[in-house]
Amino acid sequence: MPEESSDAATGSRAEPPETPKVPVEGAPTPTEDWSTRYKYLLADFDNFRRRVERDRESISRQARAGLVRELLPIIEAFRGARESFARLPASDPMRKGLDLLDHEWSKFLKHEGVEPVAEAGGPFRAEEAEAVGEIPASEAQPEGSIAEVVQQGYRFFGGLLRPAKVIVARAHRAATAEGSSPEGTSTKE
Repeated sequence: MPEESSDAATGSRAEPPETPKVPVEGAPTPTEDWSTRYKYLLADFDNFRRRVERDRESISRQARAGLVRELLPIIEAFRGARESFARLPASDPMRKGLDLLDHEWSKFLKHEGVEPVAEAGGPFRAEEAEAVGEIPASEAQPEGSIAEVVQQGYRFFGGLLRPAKVIVARAHRAATAEGSSPEGTSTKE
């Protein structure tokens, strides 16, 4: 009898026969799931690659801007020396050498994307230049124009590398505020 009880015991433990699994509607099959995951992973990697490339370009631009910013005083000092040698005849070897160096500096700045922002006679733009002085406006220098560039400013790839320092032509203020004298005291008593 022990055999019968063991058969009965194992028979009661036997699992019911497996029923075929029917996929639930809307749930992805394992193959579709891996395919979707692969597509998302590929898109994420492509976005990561673009972001790294953009960051690398930004860091490169910042480094180049720093170098150009450090070179600007040297270039301006050279141009000041060149202007003092402008009185020499055009055939003078010193003047020819300075002209050649000026050409190379200009070529370097253009290659790096550096552009001057202020020009005498051009309009004054507060976002690119700093007014350090004023002169009375005239026919040759209308109101709001740049009369003189004291220190050139530069733009680098659309951003401002350094603002210009300029003298601006302004209309002469003949009339003071009503009720006050030029000394700032009131005329009404």
